[in-house]
Amino acid sequence: MPIPSGTAVITGASSGIGALYAEGLAERGHDLVIVARRADRLQELAARLEAAYGVGVEVVAADLSKPEDVRKLEARLTADLSISILVNNAGMGAYERFGVSDIDGVEKMIAVNITALTRLTRAVLPQFVKKNAGAIVNIGSVLALRPWEEMGPYAASKSYVLAFSQALQKELEATNVLVQVVNPPATATDFWSDAGASLDGLPPEAVMTAEDLVKAGLLALERHEPVSFPSLPDAHAWENLNSQRAQLFQAMMSGSLAPRYVI
Repeated sequence: MPIPSGTAVITGASSGIGALYAEGLAERGHDLVIVARRADRLQELAARLEAAYGVGVEVVAADLSKPEDVRKLEARLTADLSISILVNNAGMGAYERFGVSDIDGVEKMIAVNITALTRLTRAVLPQFVKKNAGAIVNIGSVLALRPWEEMGPYAASKSYVLAFSQALQKELEATNVLVQVVNPPATATDFWSDAGASLDGLPPEAVMTAEDLVKAGLLALERHEPVSFPSLPDAHAWENLNSQRAQLFQAMMSGSLAPRYVI
């Protein structure tokens, strides 16, 4: 299936995964709104993509950890009826145990990974539903399925992204609006150094290139896959796990105590 036509908005677009999504969508003929903190990097990217692909690229410098910047971007998205794709890629991480963490930094990460993603999704959703077309791509993580003691709040934020995306999929199943969550493995980007971590401790074969990740993500978008794990060899493994989770949920839907708690 084709990717919905129209303008694509990509957050966290100044480098890495976001910049590659911007290039991939520009190559497919989409005008862009690219968002990140670094206006200089965005301007360089915009000039290159406009020259290479003949598309229009609007630069929005915004810090999505700041409520005032998120509100301004929300207003921009709500007013633009040409928008058909939102890629919620902006994200933060911190490699540290929670008990010794900088709690202000954790709160900032939650603001970007959860609050901004949620509010920007809400900003575009009514127009997508009205048009009965559009795609929202949320960048999650394989850590949504595996809490990691050195990155607990980050993993929890990505669990939110997965659950939120799946709930929206159910809400919108009678429409042509696609909500997709892409769950990368460890990926070679600036994310790790920004989080105070390093990929040096991982074997090279465990680290995906950003180019491969986005190539898979765009193919998954063309296929309208609701949940994508680009490094998972057998997609049925996720389907089976999701089915098992649904069965477990049904087993817990009871007002009676489990026998082991009856004394």
